[in-house]
Parts: sequence; C-alpha cells; structure tokens
Amino acid sequence: MRSRQRMFAAVMRLLLKCLRLGRRRRFKLVRQVEQLWHYGHLCLRSLLYNSFTNGDVVLDSLFEPVYWLVDHVTRWFGVVFVALVIGLTSSIVAIVYICLLPLILQTYTPGWICWHLAYGHWNLIMIVFHYYMAITTSPGHPPQAKNDLTGVSICRKCIAPKPARTHHCSICNRCVLKMDHHCPWLNNCVGHYNHRYFFSFCLFMTMGCIYCSISGWEMFRDAYAAIEKMKLLEKERLQVADNQTYYQTPPPTFSFRQRAFHKSVVYLWVLCSSVALALGALTLWHAALITRGETSIERHINRKERQRLQKKGKVFRNPYSYGSLDNWKVFLGVDVPRHWLTRVLLPSPHLPHGTGLSWDLPSCVMEQHAPLLAI
Repeated sequence: MRSRQRMFAAVMRLLLKCLRLGRRRRFKLVRQVEQLWHYGHLCLRSLLYNSFTNGDVVLDSLFEPVYWLVDHVTRWFGVVFVALVIGLTSSIVAIVYICLLPLILQTYTPGWICWHLAYGHWNLIMIVFHYYMAITTSPGHPPQAKNDLTGVSICRKCIAPKPARTHHCSICNRCVLKMDHHCPWLNNCVGHYNHRYFFSFCLFMTMGCIYCSISGWEMFRDAYAAIEKMKLLEKERLQVADNQTYYQTPPPTFSFRQRAFHKSVVYLWVLCSSVALALGALTLWHAALITRGETSIERHINRKERQRLQKKGKVFRNPYSYGSLDNWKVFLGVDVPRHWLTRVLLPSPHLPHGTGLSWDLPSCVMEQHAPLLAI
C-alpha cells in the first residue's frame, strides 16, 4: 500500500515538474517573439526616421508613381498639344477669312469695316508673336559653372546650388529660373525669360476669343436656326421620298456650301466661347499672381510661410513684391511711359529685369519703394 502511494506521489511530482517546465518554455518563447518584434520595429524606424517628415512628405511619396506617369505623358504629348493649339487657331482664322470677312465687307459700314480689320489683325499678330516666343524662348537655367553662383539651397535632384526663386522641373529634368509651371500647351517651362510671353499670349488669345464670340453672336444665332431648319427639311424630304421613286426624289434644299458655312460659324462661336471662359479664368489667376509679385509655385510657399509666421505672431512680407503697379512694371519691363505702347501694345522681344540669378531692386522702383523682407 505504501509503495503504491510513493509511486503515485513520484508520478505526480514528475507531472508537476513537466508542467512547470512547459510553462517556462512557453513564457520564454513569448518573450523571444516580443523581443524580435520590438527589434524589427526599431530597425524599421531607424531606417525610415526623418525629423523633417510630415503628412505632406508621406502624401507626396504615395503619389510619386502618379507624378512619374503624368510627367512622362506630358513630356511625350507636348508636341501634340502644340500642334493642337496651332491647328485650332488656324481653323478659326481660316473660317474668319473665308466665311465671315466677305460677309463683313458686304454688310458693315466703312467705319466698322476699318475697325474690325485693324483690331482683328492686331490681335492676331500679338497672338502669333507671343506664342512663338513662348515656345521658342528658353525659360532660363542656372549656369553649369557653379563657382560664382550664389545659391540659397541645394537641388536634391541636380545636386547643385539653386538660386533664389529657382525650382526643379521634373518634366524637363532641369532647374528653371523663376519657375512658374511647366505648360504642356507650350511644350516648355514658364520661367524668367518667357513668363511675359506666356501671359501675353493668354491675354491676347482670351481677348481674341471674346472678340469673335461677341462679333459672331448674331451670325451664330442665324446659323444655328438655319441648321435646325436643315434638319427639319431633311426629315420632311426623306418622308416624301419614301412614297416616290428614285427619279422623283426632290433635290436637297441647302447646298453643301451653305451647310459648311453655317456649321463653320457654329463651330467658331462654340470653340471661341469655350476657350474664352477657360483661358480667361487662367489669365485672371496669373494676373492676380503678378499683382502680388508671386509665381504659381511661390504662392504655395508663401502661404505656408505666412501661416508659420502667423503662429509666432509675426508678419510675412514678400521680398519680391514692390506694390501692385510696380509689380506690373517690373513684369512687363516698363521703364518709361512710352514702353506701355512699344513693349506692351506692340510686339517686343525685350528681356526681363534681372538675370534670374540675383534679384536686385529694379531701377523703375528704386526711388519709390524699399525692399520688403520677411520679418
């Protein structure tokens, strides 16, 4: 009896020892897994940690594939966009000369004829000149020799000094002086040396589209009514032709030339009105930026800087703004009053103020304003 009790006690002690040993091993395994997890998490944070990282950086990183696709599509389709602008503009000019100009010469008074001929051709010359200059003029790039180049930062893609107001264009893969944006309709960047050409093209193209829309409103109404009448008569003619033989089918009511004329007028008015709305909004946007002495990129930078200083109770002032009127003088290159005629209202290939590398105060505003700096 005692031997059985001793054997049972020994078995129970062995069982308890096994249970304690299994529990220790299980706890040890859990601790090892936790240690590996914390070590891996620490390694990942050490590889990805950056004190400058914020929500904007993370969002930009997530959208980097989208940016890459857009940049490459824009780069390859730039020539197509330029051809589209030239083709659409040429079609409007052809319609005006072939369809509308003979009608104007027959129905308008001599005074109105002279005004239309003078304004229309002046507007056309300004559009062609500024578009050609915008697509052929280089926006300006920092020089390759960086010995005497004053840089305020380093471009992380070019690994080179970057002067003030200079930004890297991912489509052109170069830094651009006073970069505003990359315009696919120009297949070129808008920068220091062609910013005025770009804005002037937008302005005069908008003016030309508004001129065509207003001048052709009555013609558009008549042409649209004539097209509707064509459709109605064509429907009636087909209904009559169903009950007649082939030789008894009546001839068409409108000739091919009349149909082409009315459809061309409708096409002209719809295209010009659409472009006037879209391009007019873009022109007003850039006019507001020029009035504040900013570019499209600088607007976002200055807005963030203004918010940062506002939290500290300070005021941000744009160092490149000299007042609304003087900003326009500097942008358009108006040094004396006669330049409003020779450089603004007439084609002029004059260079902008400054080199784009440094931003000294222009002579036209030297006596009126002191440079404004961020406080």
